[in-house]
Amino acid sequence: MISSKTMVRETGSRKATILVVDDNSANRQILNDLILIMEHVPVMAENGLYALSTLEKRDCDLVLLDICMPDMDGYQVLEYMKNDPNLRQIPVIMISALDEMDSVVRCITSGADDYMAKPFNHTLLRARIEACLWKKQMRDKESQYQNQIQDFNIELQNRVSKQVYEITAAQRSTIFAMAKLAESRDPETGEHLLRIREYVKTICNQLSLHPKYSTIIDDNYIENTCAASPLHDIGKVGIPDSILLKPGKLTVEEFSDMKTHTSIGAETLREVNRLHSGNDFVRIGIEIAESHHEKWDGTGYPYGLSGENIPLVGRILALPDVYDALTSSRCYKEAFSHDRSFEIIKDGRGKHFAPDVVDAFVYAEKDFVRIREHYLDT
Repeated sequence: MISSKTMVRETGSRKATILVVDDNSANRQILNDLILIMEHVPVMAENGLYALSTLEKRDCDLVLLDICMPDMDGYQVLEYMKNDPNLRQIPVIMISALDEMDSVVRCITSGADDYMAKPFNHTLLRARIEACLWKKQMRDKESQYQNQIQDFNIELQNRVSKQVYEITAAQRSTIFAMAKLAESRDPETGEHLLRIREYVKTICNQLSLHPKYSTIIDDNYIENTCAASPLHDIGKVGIPDSILLKPGKLTVEEFSDMKTHTSIGAETLREVNRLHSGNDFVRIGIEIAESHHEKWDGTGYPYGLSGENIPLVGRILALPDVYDALTSSRCYKEAFSHDRSFEIIKDGRGKHFAPDVVDAFVYAEKDFVRIREHYLDT
């Protein structure tokens, strides 16, 4: 048998406050004693109105709610709670002498978390109480995490929005610093942003000589693309450390969460763009953040775009990002040599990477080597 102390440890060190609502004093006493044995805090209410008054005045982690009560029965109390934004998240276990399927179904469809028939099986009731408390604890943690992420994104949007009235050197330095802050959550990336910026500039310069891009990639395009390139992984601020800093291979579910950094980053920058529309720097940053993991053959993410449906800046960023990952050490792999990485990139021509971008990379191979050696990780 699992001891009550073990159950308390499993649901956390904080004692839970449990509200018991029952018009029968004997039942209240039984539940009061059980809750004390479980090392939680019991609060008693003899009717529905008193229960709602109690819930308005103090925080409760769980409600044990009897169905058959005068004046205001358990169904009415449950309905009130589920319609109140401040109370609807509190888990409820309905209690009744009626062990009928219709009663159980009505309770569950009305929003109750569980149902327990009288007379009580103490072992089963304790297990259900702890299960409800554990689920609430998980919901509370998830809500707290989401609030933190939302606050961080709002702060990030506010900071970025202050920098986009004009694209000056000082403004770009601030944007780069914020991207560096996001990058710093992963201690293994080192000089990644600096290398990416120089790799992107090299690719852009080569493509600008191609007739196909001569009217697209001008000095202003190169300047904005290089300045926005550090924003490609800014969405990683929304990825939990347990995933971002995991030393081993990600699970399918974890990788699915990791892939959302493209959408998180793009949406953060879209909020900035709504305040300062028409700014090429922000527009390019959105495209970079959202599309740098798309692949030429359509097997990338987040949208599975292929060929020239992928924004040009995304096609450009994809290659430097992969090259830098290949040539950098990680806790789960050693850095690949330039020669090995060079062959991997070439093999990805027309599959992972746009053919024109790979051709530019091949032509500027020596520049990539020089940049890599200049910005070595410390």
